Amino acid sequence: MFRVGQGPFGLRTDDLWPGAYSSILGDAQGGHADACSGDATQRDEMSSEDPTTPDTPDGPDDDAERELLVRLGAAMTVAGDSIDEVGSRLTAIARARGVTDLSLVVLPTALFVQTGTGQDAHVQLEAYPNQNARLDQIGELYELLDRAEESTLDARDGVRELDRILASPPTFGPLVRTIGLGVLSVGFALSLQPTLPVAVAAFVLGTFVGVLRLLRWPGLQAVLPVIATFVVASIVFATAEVLEGGNPLRTLIPPLVTFLPGAVLTTGMRDLSAGQVISGASRLVQGIVVLALLAFGIVAAATLVGTPSSELLDRPVSRLGPWAPWVGLLFVAVGTHLHHCAARRAMPWILAVLVIAYGGQSIGAAVFSAELSSFFGALAMTPAVLWIERFRIGPPSLVTFLPAFWFLVPGAAGLIGVTEMVGTDSALGLADFTDSLGTVIEIALGVLIGTAAFRAGAAGFQEAVRTIPPQVTRTRRAVRWPRRHGSVASDDEPAEGEQQDGRPRPQQIGDDW
Repeated sequence: MFRVGQGPFGLRTDDLWPGAYSSILGDAQGGHADACSGDATQRDEMSSEDPTTPDTPDGPDDDAERELLVRLGAAMTVAGDSIDEVGSRLTAIARARGVTDLSLVVLPTALFVQTGTGQDAHVQLEAYPNQNARLDQIGELYELLDRAEESTLDARDGVRELDRILASPPTFGPLVRTIGLGVLSVGFALSLQPTLPVAVAAFVLGTFVGVLRLLRWPGLQAVLPVIATFVVASIVFATAEVLEGGNPLRTLIPPLVTFLPGAVLTTGMRDLSAGQVISGASRLVQGIVVLALLAFGIVAAATLVGTPSSELLDRPVSRLGPWAPWVGLLFVAVGTHLHHCAARRAMPWILAVLVIAYGGQSIGAAVFSAELSSFFGALAMTPAVLWIERFRIGPPSLVTFLPAFWFLVPGAAGLIGVTEMVGTDSALGLADFTDSLGTVIEIALGVLIGTAAFRAGAAGFQEAVRTIPPQVTRTRRAVRWPRRHGSVASDDEPAEGEQQDGRPRPQQIGDDW
């Protein structure tokens, strides 16, 4: 732990966790952290009402609360949430916990939290590594966020609980997780290239990639995706005639599904749409660079094996029929459970969202066009994942959203386009790459519209419930929405949205319904 005392401008950084570093930010009077950039800056306007709250004996522990906020925000960003969502959620948590004069600057690799103003301002910086979180960790993290927003969690206990979540071992051992990646690869193969030989090859090569990911080679972790891509592509090109897939490019992509930057590209587009220019642009550049590195591994393997450039053109082949992708959904759900360690109770929900996403994609392709299918898939699944989260037994939205999002394969389309551009002279490469960028935009737009539609509908439903007369309100207590945490309320308790006397209560910050 690092602690820096009072600085010359009245700023300090406190209680940074290992691996983070501290920084003094300009003049506290006019150079707050929220003026550093326009990204995810949130200001709590409640300071004028009660400026002495942090200094009163009964007020929140400012240092502990600030550390909790910065740690939670860093964990949300590592989990893959959008920058705008991270800032909004942290602001809601701070208000619920009585933290006033809050400013946030959220970036893809760092987060600034400032509390107080003037000479009483304190800033904490959290820098976090570029790594991925497992789905079991994401589930526990968002349950912790709910507890923090309900103000039932002590700040220091919350930090200790977060440390436990981040340090928790995987639910399954290395062998099961490696086999799980093979199963996950089969699911994507049945979607991209539904032939039996390709499905078998996807399982074998996916398991092989899982073994490579288990090896801890110092200095090689940064280039492991390129090495794995080169080895897998060399095997596929050398055995193309045996596999009889008809399209080596789509055969080698399913085993590499964990390296595809589809989530980074789409999240970056979401950040840009929300006005988070720095975060959105940096994530888009990161995703394109990753695609270029993977394409380099494929082209290098094709050159080594002597594969003609015509084999690098995309030619979809389907020999199992239209039912194959629907069976692939089951493989994706099981593979997600085994490799990404999703909780067992989340499995039915993950499968349901996968079906909704692929169903929306299929309907969009049939009614409109294949170019717009990803938009309708994202538009259909987004309200579903937000609705499932409202149930007490439902997992957090990110747990069900990510597998369905991966299945929409924006990263696979982008890799095909970049490989065609680099490895062939055909104009199809540029066209396919442009189409892949269009897919990313479609998915981001579908998520944004789906989220807005769900929240508008939820707000309308809440307002309609509050207009129900008290007599009817008392009658409806027998049937109640399940709560996200805790059991269903008893008849002696006031219904949600009511006070003890049955009158509608004023809307509280953070209400979703």
